[in-house]
Amino acid sequence: MAQTPQRTPTPNDTLKSPKALDNKRVIIQIYAPKASDVVVSGDFTSGGKPLSLAKNDQGVWSVTVGPLQPDYYTYTLTVDGVRTMDPKNPVIKQGINSLENVMLVPGVETAFEDNRAVPHGEVREVWYQSNTLSMLRRMHIYTPPGYEKGNTKYPIFYLLHGAGDDDSGWNTVGRAGFILDNLIAAGKTKPMIVVMPNGSMPMPATSGMPDMNMMNRMRDLFASELLKDVMPYAEKNYRTLANAQNRAIAGLSMGGFQTLDVTLTRPELFDYVGVFSSGFFGSSIDEAETKYAKALNDPSFNKGKKLFWIGIGKDDFVMDANKKTLALLDKHQIKYQYKETAGGHTWINWRQYLNEYVPMLFK
Repeated sequence: MAQTPQRTPTPNDTLKSPKALDNKRVIIQIYAPKASDVVVSGDFTSGGKPLSLAKNDQGVWSVTVGPLQPDYYTYTLTVDGVRTMDPKNPVIKQGINSLENVMLVPGVETAFEDNRAVPHGEVREVWYQSNTLSMLRRMHIYTPPGYEKGNTKYPIFYLLHGAGDDDSGWNTVGRAGFILDNLIAAGKTKPMIVVMPNGSMPMPATSGMPDMNMMNRMRDLFASELLKDVMPYAEKNYRTLANAQNRAIAGLSMGGFQTLDVTLTRPELFDYVGVFSSGFFGSSIDEAETKYAKALNDPSFNKGKKLFWIGIGKDDFVMDANKKTLALLDKHQIKYQYKETAGGHTWINWRQYLNEYVPMLFK
């Protein structure tokens, strides 16, 4: 038998990245001896500006970030202009166009979203035929602990992601399954089924940024798929209490815009509504008063909503759209709960919003 060929050891053999320190700082590093420039960007960098890594005499590039609030963060490396995953970190977040690494800064603050020793539900990848799009599509569906062994019917919650993500977003960096597990174990919320569809519609080939007409078409396609494909599939194939009193919807950013659209188009479907870091974007605010006139002018709209919750960070770049949307709701005397928090347009906020929103459902 041939002997295993001998290899010269390198610093990469024992390299760890990311490496959390006791002072809430994290070292990110990569072995790239032939590289001439390495930077890292992530949701921990100020203003989104990349940080430069320094190279030592062994070819290891590194940077120490923080101190950071304990939480889960995403980041990507760029090596000589090429977007690069951290080869030492297998934890990733998938999007429709790219991947990002995920790292944890540990602390008691993350207990609500950690994988803890409690009964766990299941998160499944579910494939279904989308007649709206004439293709197979995927969604993630969470079922609570004990679902497989019983015959109980559960309330159902449709949870929507933001632009650039897909149906895996809430289950990976969003930590939705673990957040639900921990809330249920603590008796803070009712067990429920959570449907996480893919809100990113197939985009036609384009040479530039999509215009508002295209965005409106994507909005209408999503609403059609949700109402005609996703909801019928989920409520036929899972044991759900399929009525407005036991049906909730919420979304972040693009998903919040989709939530507003569906809620104001079909207000009879959902008694519980959540809008995270969102609003009517661009010219959509100008057409909203006409497009949603029936719901906005319906004096019984508020009676049909047990919860209409809106949250956003004070530094969020969509704050202007949020304020215009609130003004529209105020004008038509639509009642809602509003929470403004610290921070910006980040998963750090959205996980907190989910943790606060879910215990208010199905009361």
